[in-house]
Amino acid sequence: MKEMSPKSSEYDLKSVKLPYLSGFALKLMVWLAEGPLRSLLIPSLFQSAGIARMRKKSFTAPPTVHPLHFTAAKAAKAGCVPREEWPDAPASLARGFRFTTVFDYAQAYRKGDATPSQIAQKALAAIEESDAAEPPLRAFIAVNREDVLRQAEAATQRIRNGQALSALDGVPVAVKDEVDMVPYPTSVGTAFLGTHPAKQDSTVVARMRAAGALLLGKTNMHEIGIGVTGLNLHHGTPRNPYNPHHYTGGSSSGSAAAVASGLCPVAISADGGGSIRIPSSFCGLVGLKPTFGRVSEFGAAPLCWSLAHLGAIAATATDAALAYGALAGPDPQDPMSLHQPAPTLSGWNELNLSKMNLGIYPPWFQHADKEMVAGCEDMVRELERMGAKVREIVLPNLEAGRVAHTITIAGEMAQALEGAYNSYHREFGPDVRINLALARQFTARDYIQAQQARTDMINSFDRAFMDVDVILTPATGVPAPAIAKSALSSGESDLTTLIEIMRFATPANLTGLPAISFPAGYTAGGLPIGMQAIGRAWQEPTLLGLALAAEQVAERKAPQLYFRILE
Repeated sequence: MKEMSPKSSEYDLKSVKLPYLSGFALKLMVWLAEGPLRSLLIPSLFQSAGIARMRKKSFTAPPTVHPLHFTAAKAAKAGCVPREEWPDAPASLARGFRFTTVFDYAQAYRKGDATPSQIAQKALAAIEESDAAEPPLRAFIAVNREDVLRQAEAATQRIRNGQALSALDGVPVAVKDEVDMVPYPTSVGTAFLGTHPAKQDSTVVARMRAAGALLLGKTNMHEIGIGVTGLNLHHGTPRNPYNPHHYTGGSSSGSAAAVASGLCPVAISADGGGSIRIPSSFCGLVGLKPTFGRVSEFGAAPLCWSLAHLGAIAATATDAALAYGALAGPDPQDPMSLHQPAPTLSGWNELNLSKMNLGIYPPWFQHADKEMVAGCEDMVRELERMGAKVREIVLPNLEAGRVAHTITIAGEMAQALEGAYNSYHREFGPDVRINLALARQFTARDYIQAQQARTDMINSFDRAFMDVDVILTPATGVPAPAIAKSALSSGESDLTTLIEIMRFATPANLTGLPAISFPAGYTAGGLPIGMQAIGRAWQEPTLLGLALAAEQVAERKAPQLYFRILE
């Protein structure tokens, strides 16, 4: 990777140092944020978070409320990636440690070496074993044993009769507890929501079910998806299989823990501010956040309407492509999903980077932990050796975009949970209570300003994509943080680390552009390093192809905790 001039005058993101709170200090902060003295606290917190500076800015662009990137005729009916374009075999074998993949299961079933019923029994036993470990993995919130075994028997009969629905038939898949799946309730990681089972599958679950996937249960998550570590006081905090004393990342924490520990090769996940890509990075996996509207949101908890994306976390690029093939496409039950061209996987596995231009904004790329930067720079050099060309780009006003995302996601969540907050706010974890209390102080002007800043960011990225095909960054600013013992019992508020973790994630949500995280190496302590690639709208095959190329050079290492369900 060649040296690039920093152009630091254009770069305005800064690291911040804010107090770490737990125990009594955290309880005091909750009391102040929710109580009659909050008017004394809010100005200081808004200053630290950049809200006060944002209010002094003047924007001339019109607001963009939904980041739609398609202006042709809307789709009139449900659609999907043509089955003939789905991967029908592993695109390549990853170097180093081999995760058990979708096709490992599919081949074993067709050879008669295993059946879905046998795998279901082993997976259920492994989930129990993982939660009996010290510390417990806590990947799942709920598992319905009878339902899993019933699905498995049906898949076993289909495959035995030569009527497999797809390569996913009988393959274990986990589902984040943010989307509806019969016969489970949807708690969104809380202790009080989801008191009744869902009456209908979400579209993503229905499409996985139509492909024959063996749906193991609902995975754990950071409560209401408002944090990115995975901490959850109600259901237990999921542990990172690469080091159980470190976070998985969030909010799709249980999904990442399930895949990285071998309980399944694919997990349905959600991403409003990095919640697919961050846990994928922390746990050494591939996580694709598709273009806004590419995957139906029907049946997902309504948390952040204009930022929400559903997708999958997977063990390999091929598994991620297969999951994308199953999930992508218009759905009349989600009007936003009708604004898209026909989904495709055509050419995703060609491994020809000679025509690919990789964009890097040096001061942004380098604004991360030294080991993260070094690992990602090494990966860039490898991609260059494979034929890709690196070009320097500039992305101005990233700070305004960061604050705009904060206002948008927290403001939309506060509104979505208005009734729950009024009735049950004391049952939320302390970090959630603080965030919602602050978000309730945002104004209509704050929200409109944020959408104007969104328009500016979309325009900035569109200009950059005139010269490059993808934009590369580290996936996170730091590797998976250690879990403080005090956090497990009383919660924590660590905004300094939160900002470092999210530094590269939020622009893809605000702009609605597709983005992927894929393995790029490991720290000296053995924690995974993830690289992020952001693409043009609807160019998911390009991102999956880049992740596949990275698999040719990134040697995978074994997690400390891994279950060989297939053996």
